[in-house]
Parts: sequence; C-alpha cells; structure tokens
Amino acid sequence: QVQLVESGGGLVQAGGSLRLSCAASGRRLSMYAMGWFRQAPGKEREFVASIRWSGGNTYYDDSVKGRYSISRDIRTNKVYLQMNSLKAEDTAVYYCAVHPVGGTEYKYWGQGTQVTVSS
Repeated sequence: QVQLVESGGGLVQAGGSLRLSCAASGRRLSMYAMGWFRQAPGKEREFVASIRWSGGNTYYDDSVKGRYSISRDIRTNKVYLQMNSLKAEDTAVYYCAVHPVGGTEYKYWGQGTQVTVSS
C-alpha cells in the first residue's frame, strides 16, 4: 500500500508564496518520478511540475515556469513545491503523485491540498 500525504496549502494574497510538501510511504516503493498536478473548479486536472527521482531532472508547465520550483528529499521520500508570485489563476486543489519504476503513468495519488490565491 502506497500512501501520499500532502500539506502546506492555504489562503494567500496574490504575489505571495506557499510551499507544498508531499510525503510518500509504502513497502517496496520505488519511484521513477514524483509530480504535482492541480485541478481548479470546473476544469480538468492538469500537470504542474515533476522531478525524476534518480538524477533530479525537473519539468514544468509553461504557466508556472520561473515561479514554481520542485525539489525532492531522497532520504525521506518527500517532494516539495515552492510556489512564488502566486496568481489568482493558481487557485486549485494540488495533488502529488508517484510514477513508479516500471510503470507507464502516475499510479499513486494523494488526497490533495487546497491552494487559494486572493486577488
């Protein structure tokens, strides 16, 4: 059983910052990558950022490039999303997910954490 627990969401004014955390646990969990996704009301879930577990290569959606930064702690199996210069359109539920080694997609998902940016 793989568990992902997100934290760090909240209410922030436009231009402010938040840092999301996600802790992954589970027996024999071997990760190819971890990612952050978000879903705004009435919209489909969308990719935000990801990081390769081995090597640390990072990828971002164009909408967050230069404002968000994803990082990982291999020792504790945690991934972080530093969000700066937040905009009202960043308001969404943010989910972390695990792409396991040998898999073809993000298979495990957290419960989500709400981020609300007031304008």
